[in-house]
Amino acid sequence: MSVHEPKALLEHLRHWAQLTPLHIALRHKRQGLWHAWRWIDALRDVERLADGLRQQGLSDQSRLVLSGAFEPNLLLLALAAQSVGGQVLTLPDNLEPQALEQQLWRIRPSHVYVQGRQPDWAFTQRLDFAQLLGPVDPAQHLQRWWQPTAETALWSEDSTQWQDGLAVVLEQWLHSGHGLAFPENPASARRDRSEVAPTGLLLSPARLQQVADDIESRLAPHGTWRRRLCEWAIADARSGLRRVLKNRVRRLLGFQRLTSIWQPIKSNVEPTWLAEFKRKSA
Repeated sequence: MSVHEPKALLEHLRHWAQLTPLHIALRHKRQGLWHAWRWIDALRDVERLADGLRQQGLSDQSRLVLSGAFEPNLLLLALAAQSVGGQVLTLPDNLEPQALEQQLWRIRPSHVYVQGRQPDWAFTQRLDFAQLLGPVDPAQHLQRWWQPTAETALWSEDSTQWQDGLAVVLEQWLHSGHGLAFPENPASARRDRSEVAPTGLLLSPARLQQVADDIESRLAPHGTWRRRLCEWAIADARSGLRRVLKNRVRRLLGFQRLTSIWQPIKSNVEPTWLAEFKRKSA
């Protein structure tokens, strides 16, 4: 997969860094703690990474392959490579080592960034993010506590397994100017999502279905009085008791601030279980 519109995306990044430099652009949970990047931080990191990439020989004739979970490092590295003029492609992060090597051999990229421990390949140059970025204070982006109620936040919990997903995430994030948050890992996504209480979901169709299935498994079984009570409240939440019950369910699921769900242009199907939890603009 190739990421398009590099110049437009970079202009959007510069725009938000100039217009709202101290607003939060990215959040990512690491080792149980939330880290945040302001728009000005994101732009500065992209510029530092671009310098590091040039020193590693990346140019407008280069191709960089990325593979891993969507999180700040991967997104900022993609933008930095684009700012240098290089082409950015992705490979699924669930490939077995031998399959990954075969794909890289076929593509023959000049540089590669693969999350996790992987061997070096003789036919391409493997990048180290920390080395590219240079010396940084480990606590620079650390936020020990914050209230998410005052900020908009898109939520992403996908990876390069989502074909064309990186292009979608970059475009939606940089065009909207909203913050973008990521879980620590897939296993903690449900808990981390509840802590962020996102205003928008930016998920692949496959991941959206997984979230739907997960929520379905947490609700009371069909036919029980608790399930009928939940469905009664969701069906028409204008009255006092129904509104209280629906808001309680929404909060338990981490959707108390949810107003939007990204869907592909060709898709007009939105999961009814989640559409009911969205807050109305009225």
